[in-house]
Amino acid sequence: MTLDQSLVFGILGVTVGLFAWGRLPYDLVALLALLAGLVCGVIPAQQAFSGFSDDIVIIIAAALVVSAAVARSGAVEAAMRPLLPRLTTVQVQVPVLVAAVMVASVFTKNIGALAIFMPVALQLARRTGTAPRALLMPMAFASLLGGLVTLIGTSPNIIVSRVRTEITGQPFGMFDYAPVGLAIAAAGLVFLSFGWRLLPGGRKGGADAAASAIEAYTTEARLPPASPLAGQTVGELLALSEGRIAVATLLRDRIRRGTPPADWILRADDLLILEGDPEELESLVARAGLTLVGEKPTGEDIPEEAKTVVEGVITAESPLVGATPAGAALAARFGISLLAVSRRGERIVQRLNQLKLRRGDVAILKGEASRLPDTLAALRILPLTERGLALGRSRRSWLPALVLLGTMGLVALNLVPVVVAFFGAAVAMLALRALTPQEAYQAVEWPVIVLLGALIPVSEAVSRTGGTELIAGWLSGAVEGLPPLGALGLIMLVAMAVTPFLNNAATVLMLGPIAGSLAQRLGLSPDAFLMAVAVGAACDFLTPIGHQCNTLVMGPGGYRFGDYWRLGLPLSVIVLLVGVPMIALVWPLAGR
Repeated sequence: MTLDQSLVFGILGVTVGLFAWGRLPYDLVALLALLAGLVCGVIPAQQAFSGFSDDIVIIIAAALVVSAAVARSGAVEAAMRPLLPRLTTVQVQVPVLVAAVMVASVFTKNIGALAIFMPVALQLARRTGTAPRALLMPMAFASLLGGLVTLIGTSPNIIVSRVRTEITGQPFGMFDYAPVGLAIAAAGLVFLSFGWRLLPGGRKGGADAAASAIEAYTTEARLPPASPLAGQTVGELLALSEGRIAVATLLRDRIRRGTPPADWILRADDLLILEGDPEELESLVARAGLTLVGEKPTGEDIPEEAKTVVEGVITAESPLVGATPAGAALAARFGISLLAVSRRGERIVQRLNQLKLRRGDVAILKGEASRLPDTLAALRILPLTERGLALGRSRRSWLPALVLLGTMGLVALNLVPVVVAFFGAAVAMLALRALTPQEAYQAVEWPVIVLLGALIPVSEAVSRTGGTELIAGWLSGAVEGLPPLGALGLIMLVAMAVTPFLNNAATVLMLGPIAGSLAQRLGLSPDAFLMAVAVGAACDFLTPIGHQCNTLVMGPGGYRFGDYWRLGLPLSVIVLLVGVPMIALVWPLAGR
Protein backbone atom coordinates (compact mmCIF):
# COMPACT_ATOMS: atom_id res chain seq x y z
CA MET A 1 0.00 0.00 0.00
CA THR A 2 1.45 3.37 -1.04
CA LEU A 3 1.47 6.52 1.11
CA ASP A 4 -1.24 8.17 -1.05
CA GLN A 5 -3.44 5.09 -0.71
CA SER A 6 -2.94 5.08 3.05
CA LEU A 7 -3.91 8.75 3.23
CA VAL A 8 -7.04 8.25 1.08
CA PHE A 9 -8.16 5.23 3.10
CA GLY A 10 -7.51 7.14 6.32
CA ILE A 11 -9.68 10.02 5.10
CA LEU A 12 -12.41 7.58 4.02
CA GLY A 13 -12.25 5.74 7.34
CA VAL A 14 -12.64 8.92 9.36
CA THR A 15 -15.41 10.11 7.00
CA VAL A 16 -17.36 6.87 7.39
CA GLY A 17 -16.85 7.02 11.17
CA LEU A 18 -18.19 10.58 11.33
CA PHE A 19 -21.16 9.63 9.15
CA ALA A 20 -21.98 6.73 11.48
CA TRP A 21 -21.40 8.88 14.59
CA GLY A 22 -24.11 11.22 13.38
CA ARG A 23 -23.16 14.19 15.52
CA LEU A 24 -22.05 16.36 12.59
CA PRO A 25 -24.19 17.24 9.55
CA TYR A 26 -23.28 14.91 6.70
CA ASP A 27 -22.63 17.80 4.31
CA LEU A 28 -20.09 19.23 6.78
CA VAL A 29 -18.44 15.79 7.05
CA ALA A 30 -18.12 15.68 3.25
CA LEU A 31 -16.58 19.16 3.18
CA LEU A 32 -14.10 18.13 5.88
CA ALA A 33 -13.15 15.09 3.79
CA LEU A 34 -12.58 17.30 0.75
CA LEU A 35 -10.44 19.71 2.80
CA ALA A 36 -8.42 16.81 4.25
CA GLY A 37 -7.76 15.50 0.74
CA LEU A 38 -6.52 18.92 -0.32
CA VAL A 39 -4.27 19.33 2.69
CA CYS A 40 -2.80 15.82 2.27
CA GLY A 41 -2.22 16.39 -1.45
CA VAL A 42 -4.24 13.40 -2.69
CA ILE A 43 -6.74 15.75 -4.36
CA PRO A 44 -5.18 18.26 -6.78
CA ALA A 45 -6.30 21.84 -6.17
CA GLN A 46 -7.45 22.26 -9.77
CA GLN A 47 -9.86 19.30 -9.36
CA ALA A 48 -11.05 20.00 -5.83
CA PHE A 49 -14.32 21.67 -6.82
CA SER A 50 -15.04 19.82 -10.05
CA GLY A 51 -17.71 17.81 -8.24
CA PHE A 52 -19.97 20.84 -7.96
CA SER A 53 -20.09 21.14 -11.76
CA ASP A 54 -20.65 17.42 -12.30
CA ASP A 55 -23.72 16.41 -14.30
CA ILE A 56 -25.08 14.38 -11.40
CA VAL A 57 -25.37 17.45 -9.19
CA ILE A 58 -27.33 19.32 -11.87
CA ILE A 59 -29.60 16.33 -12.54
CA ILE A 60 -30.50 15.77 -8.89
CA ALA A 61 -31.13 19.46 -8.18
CA ALA A 62 -33.27 19.82 -11.32
CA ALA A 63 -35.22 16.62 -10.56
CA LEU A 64 -36.11 17.95 -7.11
CA VAL A 65 -37.38 21.21 -8.59
CA VAL A 66 -39.47 19.36 -11.18
CA SER A 67 -40.91 17.05 -8.49
CA ALA A 68 -41.86 20.01 -6.31
CA ALA A 69 -43.63 21.70 -9.22
CA VAL A 70 -45.64 18.55 -10.01
CA ALA A 71 -46.57 18.24 -6.34
CA ARG A 72 -47.68 21.88 -6.18
CA SER A 73 -49.76 21.58 -9.37
CA GLY A 74 -52.41 19.36 -7.79
CA ALA A 75 -52.38 17.04 -10.81
CA VAL A 76 -51.76 13.97 -8.67
CA GLU A 77 -54.60 14.76 -6.25
CA ALA A 78 -56.91 15.33 -9.21
CA ALA A 79 -55.96 11.96 -10.69
CA MET A 80 -56.51 10.24 -7.34
CA ARG A 81 -59.81 11.95 -6.52
CA PRO A 82 -62.14 9.39 -8.17
CA LEU A 83 -60.53 6.61 -6.12
CA LEU A 84 -60.61 8.24 -2.69
CA PRO A 85 -64.32 7.61 -1.85
CA ARG A 86 -63.72 3.88 -2.38
CA LEU A 87 -60.79 3.72 0.03
CA THR A 88 -62.78 3.07 3.18
CA THR A 89 -60.69 0.40 4.92
CA VAL A 90 -57.00 0.04 5.66
CA GLN A 91 -56.93 -3.25 3.72
CA VAL A 92 -57.79 -1.28 0.56
CA GLN A 93 -55.97 1.95 1.40
CA VAL A 94 -52.51 0.42 1.84
CA PRO A 95 -52.18 -1.35 -1.55
CA VAL A 96 -53.70 1.58 -3.47
CA LEU A 97 -51.51 4.23 -1.83
CA VAL A 98 -48.43 2.00 -2.04
CA ALA A 99 -49.04 1.42 -5.75
CA ALA A 100 -49.69 5.11 -6.38
CA VAL A 101 -46.48 6.18 -4.66
CA MET A 102 -44.53 3.52 -6.57
CA VAL A 103 -45.83 4.76 -9.91
CA ALA A 104 -45.11 8.39 -9.03
CA SER A 105 -41.58 7.47 -7.91
CA VAL A 106 -40.90 6.02 -11.34
CA PHE A 107 -41.27 9.46 -12.92
CA THR A 108 -40.17 11.83 -10.16
CA LYS A 109 -37.56 11.78 -7.39
CA ASN A 110 -38.80 9.35 -4.75
CA ILE A 111 -38.91 11.86 -1.91
CA GLY A 112 -40.94 14.17 -4.14
CA ALA A 113 -43.40 11.38 -4.90
CA LEU A 114 -43.80 10.62 -1.19
CA ALA A 115 -44.32 14.31 -0.40
CA ILE A 116 -47.08 14.46 -3.03
CA PHE A 117 -49.08 11.61 -1.48
CA MET A 118 -48.50 12.19 2.24
CA PRO A 119 -51.24 14.87 2.53
CA VAL A 120 -53.62 12.56 0.64
CA ALA A 121 -52.86 9.73 3.07
CA LEU A 122 -53.25 11.90 6.18
CA GLN A 123 -56.58 13.30 4.99
CA LEU A 124 -57.77 9.79 4.18
CA ALA A 125 -56.69 8.60 7.63
CA ARG A 126 -58.61 11.41 9.33
CA ARG A 127 -61.79 10.73 7.35
CA THR A 128 -61.81 6.95 7.82
CA GLY A 129 -60.24 6.62 11.28
CA THR A 130 -57.22 4.71 9.96
CA ALA A 131 -54.02 5.05 11.99
CA PRO A 132 -51.51 6.99 9.81
CA ARG A 133 -48.73 4.62 10.96
CA ALA A 134 -50.43 1.83 8.96
CA LEU A 135 -50.09 3.90 5.77
CA LEU A 136 -46.99 6.07 5.95
CA MET A 137 -44.14 3.58 6.41
CA PRO A 138 -45.39 1.29 3.61
CA MET A 139 -45.65 4.39 1.40
CA ALA A 140 -42.09 5.47 2.29
CA PHE A 141 -40.74 2.01 1.43
CA ALA A 142 -42.82 2.01 -1.77
CA SER A 143 -41.21 5.28 -2.84
CA LEU A 144 -37.78 3.66 -2.53
CA LEU A 145 -38.87 0.62 -4.54
CA GLY A 146 -40.52 2.69 -7.27
CA GLY A 147 -37.35 4.78 -7.58
CA LEU A 148 -35.47 1.66 -8.75
CA VAL A 149 -37.29 1.60 -12.10
CA THR A 150 -35.83 4.64 -13.88
CA LEU A 151 -32.64 6.66 -13.96
CA ILE A 152 -34.16 9.64 -12.16
CA GLY A 153 -36.18 7.76 -9.54
CA THR A 154 -33.42 7.81 -6.96
CA SER A 155 -29.95 9.32 -6.55
CA PRO A 156 -28.04 5.98 -6.53
CA ASN A 157 -29.26 5.21 -10.06
CA ILE A 158 -27.91 8.51 -11.35
CA ILE A 159 -24.57 8.06 -9.60
CA VAL A 160 -24.17 4.46 -10.77
CA SER A 161 -24.82 5.61 -14.33
CA ARG A 162 -21.92 8.04 -13.94
CA VAL A 163 -19.66 5.28 -12.58
CA ARG A 164 -20.54 3.09 -15.57
CA THR A 165 -19.51 5.91 -17.90
CA GLU A 166 -16.09 5.98 -16.23
CA ILE A 167 -15.70 2.19 -16.55
CA THR A 168 -17.25 1.39 -19.94
CA GLY A 169 -17.64 4.77 -21.61
CA GLN A 170 -21.44 4.43 -21.74
CA PRO A 171 -23.97 5.52 -19.07
CA PHE A 172 -27.08 3.56 -18.18
CA GLY A 173 -30.16 4.72 -20.07
CA MET A 174 -33.39 6.06 -18.60
CA PHE A 175 -35.13 2.66 -18.60
CA ASP A 176 -32.15 0.28 -18.32
CA TYR A 177 -33.13 -0.15 -14.66
CA ALA A 178 -36.74 -1.03 -15.47
CA PRO A 179 -36.68 -4.86 -15.80
CA VAL A 180 -34.99 -5.40 -12.44
CA GLY A 181 -36.75 -2.48 -10.76
CA LEU A 182 -40.22 -3.55 -11.87
CA ALA A 183 -39.70 -7.12 -10.62
CA ILE A 184 -38.52 -5.90 -7.21
CA ALA A 185 -41.30 -3.29 -7.01
CA ALA A 186 -43.96 -5.88 -7.86
CA ALA A 187 -42.71 -8.23 -5.13
CA GLY A 188 -42.56 -5.30 -2.70
CA LEU A 189 -46.11 -4.26 -3.57
CA VAL A 190 -47.44 -7.72 -2.74
CA PHE A 191 -45.55 -7.83 0.55
CA LEU A 192 -46.43 -4.30 1.70
CA SER A 193 -50.11 -4.84 0.90
CA PHE A 194 -50.19 -7.38 3.72
CA GLY A 195 -46.99 -6.69 5.64
CA TRP A 196 -48.25 -3.47 7.25
CA ARG A 197 -49.75 -5.75 9.91
CA LEU A 198 -46.22 -6.29 11.26
CA LEU A 199 -46.17 -2.69 12.48
CA PRO A 200 -47.15 -2.00 16.12
CA GLY A 201 -50.77 -0.89 16.12
CA GLY A 202 -51.74 0.21 19.63
CA ARG A 203 -49.86 3.43 19.98
CA LYS A 204 -51.24 6.94 19.56
CA GLY A 205 -49.06 9.72 18.26
CA GLY A 206 -47.77 11.50 15.22
CA ALA A 207 -50.54 12.67 12.98
CA ASP A 208 -53.18 11.22 15.34
CA ALA A 209 -52.24 13.85 17.88
CA ALA A 210 -51.49 16.50 15.33
CA ALA A 211 -54.86 16.13 13.67
CA SER A 212 -56.67 16.96 16.87
CA ALA A 213 -54.36 19.80 17.82
CA ILE A 214 -55.90 22.26 15.38
CA GLU A 215 -59.62 22.60 14.66
CA ALA A 216 -60.96 23.12 11.15
CA TYR A 217 -60.08 26.43 9.54
CA THR A 218 -62.63 29.02 8.49
CA THR A 219 -62.07 31.15 5.41
CA GLU A 220 -64.15 33.62 3.43
CA ALA A 221 -64.50 33.27 -0.34
CA ARG A 222 -66.39 35.12 -3.06
CA LEU A 223 -68.11 33.38 -5.98
CA PRO A 224 -67.07 35.34 -9.12
CA PRO A 225 -69.30 35.42 -12.22
CA ALA A 226 -66.82 33.22 -14.11
CA SER A 227 -67.01 30.43 -11.53
CA PRO A 228 -68.39 27.14 -12.88
CA LEU A 229 -70.61 26.98 -9.77
CA ALA A 230 -72.50 30.20 -10.53
CA GLY A 231 -76.13 29.10 -10.98
CA GLN A 232 -75.46 25.72 -9.35
CA THR A 233 -76.64 24.59 -5.92
CA VAL A 234 -74.91 24.52 -2.54
CA GLY A 235 -75.23 20.74 -2.72
CA GLU A 236 -73.15 20.69 -5.91
CA LEU A 237 -70.53 22.83 -4.15
CA LEU A 238 -70.43 20.34 -1.27
CA ALA A 239 -70.23 17.45 -3.73
CA LEU A 240 -67.22 19.09 -5.36
CA SER A 241 -65.42 18.88 -2.01
CA GLU A 242 -66.82 15.35 -1.46
CA GLY A 243 -68.43 16.52 1.78
CA ARG A 244 -65.16 17.54 3.40
CA ILE A 245 -65.98 21.27 3.39
CA ALA A 246 -68.91 22.85 5.24
CA VAL A 247 -70.64 26.10 4.27
CA ALA A 248 -71.08 27.81 7.64
CA THR A 249 -72.70 30.98 6.28
CA LEU A 250 -73.78 32.49 2.98
CA LEU A 251 -74.02 36.28 2.60
CA ARG A 252 -75.91 37.85 -0.30
CA ASP A 253 -76.62 41.54 -0.76
CA ARG A 254 -75.22 42.14 2.74
CA ILE A 255 -77.85 39.81 4.22
CA ARG A 256 -76.73 36.82 6.22
CA ARG A 257 -78.44 33.62 5.08
CA GLY A 258 -77.06 31.34 7.80
CA THR A 259 -76.21 27.77 6.88
CA PRO A 260 -77.85 27.43 3.44
CA PRO A 261 -79.81 24.30 2.47
CA ALA A 262 -78.37 21.98 -0.18
CA ASP A 263 -80.85 23.13 -2.84
CA TRP A 264 -79.98 26.83 -2.46
CA ILE A 265 -78.94 28.34 -5.82
CA LEU A 266 -75.55 30.09 -5.79
CA ARG A 267 -75.24 33.44 -7.52
CA ALA A 268 -72.34 35.55 -8.66
CA ASP A 269 -70.77 37.65 -5.87
CA ASP A 270 -72.15 35.45 -3.08
CA LEU A 271 -69.88 35.43 -0.03
CA LEU A 272 -69.29 32.01 1.48
CA ILE A 273 -67.91 31.28 4.95
CA LEU A 274 -66.23 27.92 4.42
CA GLU A 275 -64.94 25.52 7.06
CA GLY A 276 -62.48 22.65 6.61
CA ASP A 277 -58.89 21.45 6.44
CA PRO A 278 -56.45 23.90 4.77
CA GLU A 279 -55.61 21.47 1.97
CA GLU A 280 -59.27 20.77 1.29
CA LEU A 281 -60.11 24.49 1.34
CA GLU A 282 -57.31 25.17 -1.14
CA SER A 283 -58.55 22.39 -3.41
CA LEU A 284 -62.15 23.67 -3.38
CA VAL A 285 -61.12 27.30 -3.94
CA ALA A 286 -59.03 26.23 -6.96
CA ARG A 287 -61.57 23.83 -8.49
CA ALA A 288 -64.58 26.10 -7.98
CA GLY A 289 -62.75 29.22 -9.19
CA LEU A 290 -63.43 31.10 -5.94
CA THR A 291 -61.47 34.14 -4.75
CA LEU A 292 -60.32 34.56 -1.16
CA VAL A 293 -61.79 37.73 0.32
CA GLY A 294 -58.92 37.94 2.80
CA GLU A 295 -56.39 38.64 0.06
CA LYS A 296 -56.57 42.40 0.28
CA PRO A 297 -54.30 44.81 -1.62
CA THR A 298 -51.60 46.18 0.64
CA GLY A 299 -50.93 49.36 -1.29
CA GLU A 300 -47.57 48.02 -2.47
CA ASP A 301 -46.80 46.45 -5.82
CA ILE A 302 -45.35 43.15 -4.57
CA PRO A 303 -45.03 40.34 -7.14
CA GLU A 304 -46.86 37.14 -6.25
CA GLU A 305 -43.67 35.08 -6.29
CA ALA A 306 -42.23 37.26 -3.50
CA LYS A 307 -45.09 36.33 -1.13
CA THR A 308 -45.42 33.35 1.18
CA VAL A 309 -48.08 31.78 3.40
CA VAL A 310 -47.51 30.91 7.07
CA GLU A 311 -49.50 29.43 9.93
CA GLY A 312 -49.21 31.01 13.38
CA VAL A 313 -50.75 31.16 16.85
CA ILE A 314 -51.92 34.48 18.31
CA THR A 315 -50.25 34.75 21.70
CA ALA A 316 -51.62 36.48 24.81
CA GLU A 317 -49.22 39.40 24.27
CA SER A 318 -50.37 40.04 20.70
CA PRO A 319 -51.92 43.47 20.01
CA LEU A 320 -54.46 41.62 17.85
CA VAL A 321 -56.19 40.04 20.89
CA GLY A 322 -59.63 41.65 21.11
CA ALA A 323 -59.19 43.43 17.78
CA THR A 324 -60.72 42.66 14.40
CA PRO A 325 -58.63 42.33 11.23
CA ALA A 326 -60.45 45.36 9.83
CA GLY A 327 -59.79 47.41 12.96
CA ALA A 328 -56.14 46.39 13.08
CA ALA A 329 -55.76 47.31 9.38
CA LEU A 330 -53.53 44.30 8.78
CA ALA A 331 -53.18 44.93 5.06
CA ALA A 332 -52.62 48.69 5.22
CA ARG A 333 -50.38 48.82 8.32
CA PHE A 334 -48.54 45.51 8.22
CA GLY A 335 -48.76 44.40 4.59
CA ILE A 336 -50.32 41.00 5.41
CA SER A 337 -53.60 39.30 4.57
CA LEU A 338 -55.60 37.07 6.92
CA LEU A 339 -56.76 34.10 4.85
CA ALA A 340 -58.24 31.77 7.46
CA VAL A 341 -58.70 31.31 11.22
CA SER A 342 -59.03 28.22 13.40
CA ARG A 343 -60.57 28.53 16.89
CA ARG A 344 -60.56 25.55 19.19
CA GLY A 345 -63.95 24.51 20.52
CA GLU A 346 -65.96 27.09 18.56
CA ARG A 347 -67.38 27.33 15.07
CA ILE A 348 -66.87 30.65 13.27
CA VAL A 349 -69.89 31.82 11.28
CA GLN A 350 -69.13 35.53 10.80
CA ARG A 351 -67.03 37.43 8.29
CA LEU A 352 -63.34 37.30 9.06
CA ASN A 353 -62.77 41.06 8.97
CA GLN A 354 -65.41 41.43 11.72
CA LEU A 355 -64.09 38.57 13.87
CA LYS A 356 -62.62 39.57 17.24
CA LEU A 357 -59.41 37.63 17.49
CA ARG A 358 -58.57 35.76 20.68
CA ARG A 359 -55.54 34.33 22.37
CA GLY A 360 -54.83 30.87 20.98
CA ASP A 361 -56.48 31.48 17.59
CA VAL A 362 -54.47 29.91 14.77
CA ALA A 363 -54.28 32.08 11.66
CA ILE A 364 -53.12 31.54 8.09
CA LEU A 365 -51.40 34.72 6.92
CA LYS A 366 -49.95 35.81 3.60
CA GLY A 367 -47.36 38.49 3.02
CA GLU A 368 -43.99 39.38 1.56
CA ALA A 369 -41.57 36.59 2.46
CA SER A 370 -38.69 38.90 3.40
CA ARG A 371 -40.80 40.99 5.81
CA LEU A 372 -43.15 38.41 7.24
CA PRO A 373 -40.86 37.12 10.06
CA ASP A 374 -40.42 40.66 11.44
CA THR A 375 -44.16 41.32 11.10
CA LEU A 376 -45.05 38.15 13.01
CA ALA A 377 -42.60 39.12 15.75
CA ALA A 378 -44.12 42.61 16.02
CA LEU A 379 -47.64 41.15 16.21
CA ARG A 380 -46.55 38.51 18.76
CA ILE A 381 -47.71 35.69 16.49
CA LEU A 382 -45.86 32.42 17.01
CA PRO A 383 -45.23 30.70 13.65
CA LEU A 384 -45.96 26.97 13.57
CA THR A 385 -43.84 24.32 11.86
CA GLU A 386 -43.95 24.76 8.10
CA ARG A 387 -46.65 22.52 6.59
CA GLY A 388 -46.31 23.61 2.99
CA LEU A 389 -49.69 25.34 3.04
CA ALA A 390 -51.06 26.01 -0.43
CA LEU A 391 -54.12 28.05 0.57
CA GLY A 392 -53.72 31.46 -0.97
CA ARG A 393 -51.00 30.48 -3.41
CA SER A 394 -52.69 27.88 -5.56
CA ARG A 395 -51.25 27.37 -9.04
CA ARG A 396 -53.16 24.25 -10.02
CA SER A 397 -52.42 23.14 -13.54
CA TRP A 398 -51.66 20.08 -15.63
CA LEU A 399 -48.74 21.89 -17.28
CA PRO A 400 -46.03 20.67 -14.84
CA ALA A 401 -47.12 17.06 -15.39
CA LEU A 402 -47.04 17.59 -19.16
CA VAL A 403 -43.57 19.14 -18.93
CA LEU A 404 -42.37 16.13 -16.93
CA LEU A 405 -43.85 13.66 -19.44
CA GLY A 406 -42.22 15.58 -22.31
CA THR A 407 -38.88 15.50 -20.51
CA MET A 408 -39.13 11.77 -19.93
CA GLY A 409 -39.94 11.25 -23.59
CA LEU A 410 -36.93 13.27 -24.78
CA VAL A 411 -34.61 11.28 -22.53
CA ALA A 412 -36.17 7.91 -23.39
CA LEU A 413 -35.75 8.57 -27.13
CA ASN A 414 -32.15 9.77 -26.57
CA LEU A 415 -32.93 13.08 -28.23
CA VAL A 416 -31.16 15.13 -25.56
CA PRO A 417 -28.81 14.26 -22.67
CA VAL A 418 -30.43 13.69 -19.27
CA VAL A 419 -28.75 16.71 -17.70
CA VAL A 420 -29.96 19.03 -20.46
CA ALA A 421 -33.50 17.64 -20.38
CA PHE A 422 -33.98 18.05 -16.64
CA PHE A 423 -32.23 21.41 -16.47
CA GLY A 424 -34.58 22.60 -19.20
CA ALA A 425 -37.59 21.16 -17.37
CA ALA A 426 -36.64 22.96 -14.15
CA VAL A 427 -36.28 26.26 -16.02
CA ALA A 428 -39.63 25.64 -17.74
CA MET A 429 -41.32 25.17 -14.35
CA LEU A 430 -40.06 28.58 -13.28
CA ALA A 431 -41.01 30.21 -16.58
CA LEU A 432 -44.52 28.75 -16.31
CA ARG A 433 -44.67 29.99 -12.69
CA ALA A 434 -45.44 26.50 -11.45
CA LEU A 435 -42.95 27.41 -8.72
CA THR A 436 -41.55 30.69 -7.51
CA PRO A 437 -37.74 31.01 -7.40
CA GLN A 438 -37.93 30.92 -3.62
CA GLU A 439 -39.95 27.68 -3.68
CA ALA A 440 -37.49 26.19 -6.17
CA TYR A 441 -34.56 26.97 -3.87
CA GLN A 442 -36.47 25.42 -0.97
CA ALA A 443 -37.16 22.27 -3.01
CA VAL A 444 -33.48 21.54 -3.55
CA GLU A 445 -31.89 19.43 -0.81
CA TRP A 446 -28.77 21.55 -0.49
CA PRO A 447 -27.02 19.27 2.04
CA VAL A 448 -27.22 16.43 -0.51
CA ILE A 449 -25.89 18.71 -3.26
CA VAL A 450 -22.97 19.77 -1.07
CA LEU A 451 -22.29 16.16 -0.06
CA LEU A 452 -22.12 15.07 -3.70
CA GLY A 453 -20.00 18.00 -4.82
CA ALA A 454 -17.50 17.42 -2.01
CA LEU A 455 -17.33 13.61 -2.16
CA ILE A 456 -16.98 13.23 -5.93
CA PRO A 457 -13.32 14.42 -5.86
CA VAL A 458 -12.67 12.17 -2.82
CA SER A 459 -14.14 9.20 -4.70
CA GLU A 460 -12.01 10.03 -7.73
CA ALA A 461 -8.94 10.19 -5.49
CA VAL A 462 -9.53 6.57 -4.43
CA SER A 463 -9.47 5.49 -8.07
CA ARG A 464 -6.58 7.76 -9.04
CA THR A 465 -4.30 6.42 -6.30
CA GLY A 466 -5.10 2.80 -7.12
CA GLY A 467 -7.15 2.32 -3.96
CA THR A 468 -10.13 0.96 -5.86
CA GLU A 469 -8.03 -1.84 -7.36
CA LEU A 470 -6.55 -2.61 -3.96
CA ILE A 471 -9.95 -3.00 -2.26
CA ALA A 472 -11.24 -4.99 -5.22
CA GLY A 473 -8.30 -7.34 -4.74
CA TRP A 474 -9.22 -7.84 -1.09
CA LEU A 475 -12.86 -8.48 -1.99
CA SER A 476 -11.93 -10.91 -4.74
CA GLY A 477 -10.09 -12.93 -2.12
CA ALA A 478 -13.16 -12.80 0.14
CA VAL A 479 -15.46 -14.11 -2.62
CA GLU A 480 -13.01 -16.74 -3.83
CA GLY A 481 -14.83 -20.02 -4.01
CA LEU A 482 -18.23 -18.36 -4.26
CA PRO A 483 -20.23 -18.75 -7.48
CA PRO A 484 -20.70 -15.53 -9.50
CA LEU A 485 -24.26 -15.24 -8.17
CA GLY A 486 -22.91 -15.39 -4.61
CA ALA A 487 -20.40 -12.61 -5.33
CA LEU A 488 -23.21 -10.50 -6.80
CA GLY A 489 -25.40 -11.09 -3.75
CA LEU A 490 -22.52 -10.20 -1.42
CA ILE A 491 -22.03 -6.83 -3.12
CA MET A 492 -25.76 -6.04 -2.83
CA LEU A 493 -25.75 -7.12 0.81
CA VAL A 494 -22.72 -4.90 1.59
CA ALA A 495 -24.46 -1.92 -0.04
CA MET A 496 -27.66 -2.58 1.95
CA ALA A 497 -25.68 -2.95 5.19
CA VAL A 498 -23.68 0.27 4.71
CA THR A 499 -26.50 2.56 3.50
CA PRO A 500 -28.35 2.87 6.86
CA PHE A 501 -25.24 4.46 8.34
CA LEU A 502 -24.19 6.56 5.36
CA ASN A 503 -26.09 8.70 2.91
CA ASN A 504 -27.01 6.49 -0.03
CA ALA A 505 -25.20 8.84 -2.42
CA ALA A 506 -22.01 8.46 -0.37
CA THR A 507 -22.42 4.68 -0.41
CA VAL A 508 -22.58 4.56 -4.20
CA LEU A 509 -19.71 7.01 -4.67
CA MET A 510 -17.48 4.82 -2.52
CA LEU A 511 -18.74 1.32 -3.40
CA GLY A 512 -19.60 1.76 -7.10
CA PRO A 513 -16.03 1.95 -8.46
CA ILE A 514 -14.99 -0.87 -6.11
CA ALA A 515 -17.78 -3.14 -7.39
CA GLY A 516 -16.90 -2.40 -11.00
CA SER A 517 -13.24 -3.18 -10.39
CA LEU A 518 -14.13 -6.39 -8.52
CA ALA A 519 -16.21 -7.57 -11.47
CA GLN A 520 -13.35 -6.99 -13.86
CA ARG A 521 -10.94 -8.88 -11.57
CA LEU A 522 -13.35 -11.83 -11.50
CA GLY A 523 -13.71 -11.71 -15.27
CA LEU A 524 -17.37 -10.76 -14.98
CA SER A 525 -19.45 -7.95 -16.47
CA PRO A 526 -19.37 -4.78 -14.33
CA ASP A 527 -22.95 -3.93 -15.32
CA ALA A 528 -24.49 -6.54 -13.02
CA PHE A 529 -22.34 -5.49 -10.07
CA LEU A 530 -23.14 -1.81 -10.58
CA MET A 531 -26.82 -2.69 -10.68
CA ALA A 532 -26.41 -4.59 -7.41
CA VAL A 533 -24.83 -1.52 -5.79
CA ALA A 534 -27.65 0.71 -7.07
CA VAL A 535 -30.36 -1.61 -5.71
CA GLY A 536 -28.63 -2.18 -2.38
CA ALA A 537 -27.92 1.51 -1.78
CA ALA A 538 -31.48 2.53 -2.69
CA CYS A 539 -33.18 -0.06 -0.47
CA ASP A 540 -32.64 1.23 3.05
CA PHE A 541 -35.55 -0.11 5.05
CA LEU A 542 -33.96 -0.71 8.47
CA THR A 543 -33.61 2.75 10.05
CA PRO A 544 -35.28 6.17 9.87
CA ILE A 545 -31.97 7.95 9.20
CA GLY A 546 -30.52 6.24 6.14
CA HIS A 547 -32.94 7.84 3.66
CA GLN A 548 -34.94 11.06 3.73
CA CYS A 549 -38.18 9.22 2.86
CA ASN A 550 -37.91 7.16 6.06
CA THR A 551 -37.18 10.28 8.11
CA LEU A 552 -40.09 12.18 6.54
CA VAL A 553 -42.73 9.77 7.86
CA MET A 554 -41.27 9.21 11.33
CA GLY A 555 -43.03 12.14 13.05
CA PRO A 556 -46.41 12.04 11.26
CA GLY A 557 -46.56 8.25 11.69
CA GLY A 558 -45.54 8.29 15.35
CA TYR A 559 -42.85 5.68 14.68
CA ARG A 560 -39.97 4.75 16.94
CA PHE A 561 -36.47 3.89 15.71
CA GLY A 562 -37.03 0.17 16.31
CA ASP A 563 -40.28 0.05 14.31
CA TYR A 564 -38.50 0.19 10.95
CA TRP A 565 -36.83 -3.22 11.05
CA ARG A 566 -40.18 -4.94 11.72
CA LEU A 567 -41.34 -4.15 8.21
CA GLY A 568 -37.93 -3.42 6.69
CA LEU A 569 -36.05 -6.62 7.47
CA PRO A 570 -38.38 -9.02 5.63
CA LEU A 571 -38.62 -6.53 2.77
CA SER A 572 -34.80 -6.42 2.55
CA VAL A 573 -34.71 -10.21 2.31
CA ILE A 574 -37.31 -10.10 -0.50
CA VAL A 575 -35.19 -7.54 -2.39
CA LEU A 576 -32.15 -9.84 -2.16
CA LEU A 577 -34.07 -12.95 -3.18
CA VAL A 578 -35.73 -11.25 -6.16
CA GLY A 579 -33.06 -8.72 -7.11
CA VAL A 580 -29.96 -10.91 -7.38
CA PRO A 581 -31.36 -13.50 -9.84
CA MET A 582 -33.18 -10.78 -11.83
CA ILE A 583 -29.95 -8.79 -12.23
CA ALA A 584 -28.12 -11.92 -13.37
CA LEU A 585 -30.93 -12.69 -15.83
CA VAL A 586 -31.15 -9.20 -17.34
CA TRP A 587 -27.43 -8.34 -17.12
CA PRO A 588 -25.54 -11.59 -17.82
CA LEU A 589 -22.54 -12.07 -15.55
CA ALA A 590 -20.26 -13.35 -18.31
CA GLY A 591 -17.50 -10.80 -18.93
CA ARG A 592 -17.62 -8.74 -22.10
